[in-house]
Amino acid sequence: MARSVWKGPFVDGYLLKKAEQARASGRNQVVKIWSRRSTILPQFVGITFGVYNGHKFIPVLVTEDMVGHKFGEFSPTRTFHGHAADKKAKRV
Repeated sequence: MARSVWKGPFVDGYLLKKAEQARASGRNQVVKIWSRRSTILPQFVGITFGVYNGHKFIPVLVTEDMVGHKFGEFSPTRTFHGHAADKKAKRV
């Protein structure tokens, strides 16, 4: 279910501060964040965020197409190694 319009998009407070600092510094370094639930805002475009997936930080370069999505959508938490049945099909 989507968040109501009158509330606006959810973004953690510390995330806005980190994004402003990254813009002000002008460096192209990765900003580490743990907030996968935060919505990507237009102010984040062009900044590379390291989104934590429970194991490591995955670098996510924010583009205009990502605005409105959540950070968690771009850092998968599970790795898919294939189905067991696929190995049998390849041998034959």
